[in-house]
Amino acid sequence: MMLLVLLRASAHDSSGAAAGFLAGLVHPVSGLDHVLAMLAVGLWGAQLGAPAVWSLPIAFPLLMSVGAALGVLGLALPGVELGIGLSALVLGLLVAGAVRMPLVPATGLVALFALFHGHAHGTELPEGASGALYSVGFVLSTGLLHACGIALGLLRSRAGGERLLRLLGACVAAGGVHFVVGALR
Repeated sequence: MMLLVLLRASAHDSSGAAAGFLAGLVHPVSGLDHVLAMLAVGLWGAQLGAPAVWSLPIAFPLLMSVGAALGVLGLALPGVELGIGLSALVLGLLVAGAVRMPLVPATGLVALFALFHGHAHGTELPEGASGALYSVGFVLSTGLLHACGIALGLLRSRAGGERLLRLLGACVAAGGVHFVVGALR
């Protein structure tokens, strides 16, 4: 009887699916390089205002998924770690400088960086995990980090808020310098 219960339990084991979703959910927050860049996308979108506040955080996960697919397929993308480090550096500088950029080039820049982040996610798909659920997890986590950046960015309308955003951008850029130096070693 115990054997039948064990067989039935293992026949409905969804640990691969659960592991895929949870691994994807955790991956973007497991590295400061990813966290800083994701927050910076939201911060910069909030600084730029509508429609960038929505288009940047939508473009990022879309192109990140393309980069992830490249990684899962084993297609090389040169300079992934450097691209991730540069994303934090450049996006942090854009926030720190309160740089105004037209929507299309801003979205293009964010999308370019998203390819590098996505490729890193795709190449780190855990063995036996569901690729689809892993992707859902890291897209959801990325969206939540963007939302945190947007929420912080909304503080700009308060007294001292713009100064705080610029300081946060400088901190992101400083982290980016560290990651770029690390990628170049």
